[in-house]
Amino acid sequence: MRKLLGLFVLLGTVLIACTARETLSPSEPVHTPTVVSTQTEAATQAPMSEATPVEVIPTDTPVPPPPTPTTLPTPTPLPTATPAPTSADKEAQAPTPSPTAAPASLVTDVMIEIPAGLFVMGSDGDDPEDAPAHQVDLPAYEIDKFEVTNVDFGAFVQATGYVTDAEQAGKKSWRDSFGEGQANHPVVRVTWNDAVAYCTWLDKRLPSEAEWEKAARGTEGYRYPWGNEWDPAKANTKAAGLRGTAAVGSYGAGASPYGVEDMAGNVWEWTADWYQAYPGNSVADAYYGETCRVTRGGGWFDNEPQATTFNRNCAEPTKTAIDELGFRCARSK
Repeated sequence: MRKLLGLFVLLGTVLIACTARETLSPSEPVHTPTVVSTQTEAATQAPMSEATPVEVIPTDTPVPPPPTPTTLPTPTPLPTATPAPTSADKEAQAPTPSPTAAPASLVTDVMIEIPAGLFVMGSDGDDPEDAPAHQVDLPAYEIDKFEVTNVDFGAFVQATGYVTDAEQAGKKSWRDSFGEGQANHPVVRVTWNDAVAYCTWLDKRLPSEAEWEKAARGTEGYRYPWGNEWDPAKANTKAAGLRGTAAVGSYGAGASPYGVEDMAGNVWEWTADWYQAYPGNSVADAYYGETCRVTRGGGWFDNEPQATTFNRNCAEPTKTAIDELGFRCARSK
């Protein structure tokens, strides 16, 4: 698996940069637990919080157009400010409070209920950190059908004045990846802190790692959201050739058994949990502990192994803000 993420610890003036986690190529997944990979083939030493744009390799065939996305509900426009009343206005009528829209009315708020019960989490015979396969019993919960979009995150920022970690650090932020025609693309370049702030605004939260995996694979223990056979047409991964994000819901045929979309590819997704070994796993990993938060699902630059429902990754929660990492929200029942 490919560690997406940057682990940055400031000790005096020493910066520990992320390096590649496997020997396949600078951008490919690796199985050595003590190093991390970089974002692109062109910049193998770039910290993940400062991702370098992907180098486009010319091909003999044109880049395929993105698939038609699922039609999303149109968010209610943000309320506009009302001019302050003049003294004449105040005399003409009694003052009334300005209407306040509920946060959920400003964003695409489509959630899917995941029923209570057991499911198989993890996998034997794949990356060491994914093992062992074990049963987990979860109460019922809800999870967003789609990844949080640029327009949704923009509504949050406009309503609250929130400034992301990347913006505060003077780095590339979600605004730099919000181009024309990308309102319904997943928001990226947001840290774990930013994702938590957004979810909290909606009285939601990030899904736990177990909740994310159950929503992705169902109770049959699927290897991919749609089943056990890899199909590159059902996810926006490197094989799709888009070289960037797609509008959420563009790969409806790749939905999970519960109907949750884009659980494989498009962007990696933050979860609530620290990156820890599963019970019964004695294989050491330098990133286990309370330094990195788990990310799941693989992104548009990744290959099939990273798109499995059980593949685990992690990222430093306050600094990692890259162009293939986003999130979705969950809510307890």
